[in-house]
Amino acid sequence: MSAQQPATDISTAEGMGIFGRYLSIWVALAIIAGVALGQFAPSVPETLARFEYAQVSLPVALLIWAMIFPMMAQIDFSAVAGVRKEPKGLIITTTVNWLIKPFTMFAIAWFFLLVVFEPLIPAGLAREYLAGAILLGAAPCTAMVFVWSYLTRGDAAYTLVQVSLNDLIMLVAFAPIVMLLLGLSNIQVPWDTVLLSVVLYIVIPLTAGYLTRRILIARNGANWYEQVFMKRLAPITPAALIVTLVLLFAFQGEVILNNPLHILLIAIPLIIQTFLVFFIAYRWARHWKVRHCIAAPGAMIGASNFFELAVAAAIALFGLQSGAALATVVGVLVEVPLMLILVRIANRTRHQFPA
Repeated sequence: MSAQQPATDISTAEGMGIFGRYLSIWVALAIIAGVALGQFAPSVPETLARFEYAQVSLPVALLIWAMIFPMMAQIDFSAVAGVRKEPKGLIITTTVNWLIKPFTMFAIAWFFLLVVFEPLIPAGLAREYLAGAILLGAAPCTAMVFVWSYLTRGDAAYTLVQVSLNDLIMLVAFAPIVMLLLGLSNIQVPWDTVLLSVVLYIVIPLTAGYLTRRILIARNGANWYEQVFMKRLAPITPAALIVTLVLLFAFQGEVILNNPLHILLIAIPLIIQTFLVFFIAYRWARHWKVRHCIAAPGAMIGASNFFELAVAAAIALFGLQSGAALATVVGVLVEVPLMLILVRIANRTRHQFPA
């Protein structure tokens, strides 16, 4: 490797850690463990299913909060003020994430799941899979985008601004977009159920993360917060995600064993959507002459998903045994390999952007 060639492989190893690099493998192992648990120890998921309040599984809710809270605690909303310096990157990211991505996801998933694959998937189940795709499309990435930004040598401060603004928009836009697209799909979900999901899995952890950050930085300083507290908090998200997926697949075991082809069929529109959204944002940024350190992370935000939120919303709206929940987990399964491909593409095309 020449001195001028970007050390993409080294950066990947250093930036993602063992969990991030092998996320798809961990998810696959969670599938195996969950299916085995459901088949050989069905009393475990059956017992956990009894702990519900207002149709919300309390054990799963606790695990989901554990997944989402560490990500919310790292967001510095005061950084949003820095957008005035280079607004083009933020305009592209927010437009793609909220005016393009949810609707292209809906269109692509609808076409494949309800039209192309109609002979292979029962109509009712196909609509549940479509609902899961809609939830993925309405939730742009929050946490992993910092990894993708690092791997493409992105501007970390600007990436923080992009993510922070997306989280603020998500507070008001997630529920209306989801309800609109579910309605277009003839999937009926009560408004109060969607709003409860938003409160449980966006408002509460976002507020808790903001207050935690503000209080602890005031007491111990920003350096201690980032280097000590956040590093201690970091392992909680992957651990909670894996346990949640094991429980999810304990309930989904029969569906997977009876329809293994469905995993592949769900993945196809998700893969197409990922590449499409990335190149829309990336080419737009190139046309507007946005710096690569802003363009690449911005395109990554739209291409990837806040899958923790999507999984949480699918479980809350449709249940652990739903096709919607399965579709969101397929999103987890395919995301990391696809994003690493896009990281490589972004690094190899860096010379096409302004220095």
